[in-house]
Amino acid sequence: MIYLRLFFEFFKTGLFAIGGGLATLPFLYDISARTGWFTTGDISNMIAVAESTPGPMGINMATYVGYHVGGVPGALVATLSLTLPSFLVILIVSKMLERFQSNKTVQHALYGIRPASVAMIMYAGLLVAKLALFDQTLLAAGRTVTALSPKAVVLAAVV
Repeated sequence: MIYLRLFFEFFKTGLFAIGGGLATLPFLYDISARTGWFTTGDISNMIAVAESTPGPMGINMATYVGYHVGGVPGALVATLSLTLPSFLVILIVSKMLERFQSNKTVQHALYGIRPASVAMIMYAGLLVAKLALFDQTLLAAGRTVTALSPKAVVLAAVV
């Protein structure tokens, strides 16, 4: 059952995350909140691992989550289900490209997708900046206090 859930979650992510690996981050935060498979702190580790290993970031993060949740079979399921929507869309588009290549509506729709993917990447960047620049401390009373991390700010300025 866990493999079916992994397939469904990452198929959705692959279907709607237009714009590359960083566009998968909002979906990962959503998966984290709904499933509890990993924490938001784990996402920063996923980003570090995905950026330091060869291959596309989104696929590396799907593999990481799949392995974390279901071992090697989970990694395979998550990775394949993330890439399957793109494969299917490209297969369909390539079959119809000749017929719709000069269609103005299709051209305008593709042009309209650009701002949406830019917005998703910007949102992902803001989430990463929030994780990197702010320390979150859980107090004994169960409250979380967020404060700007001076070390992270200095490092960001140097970089």
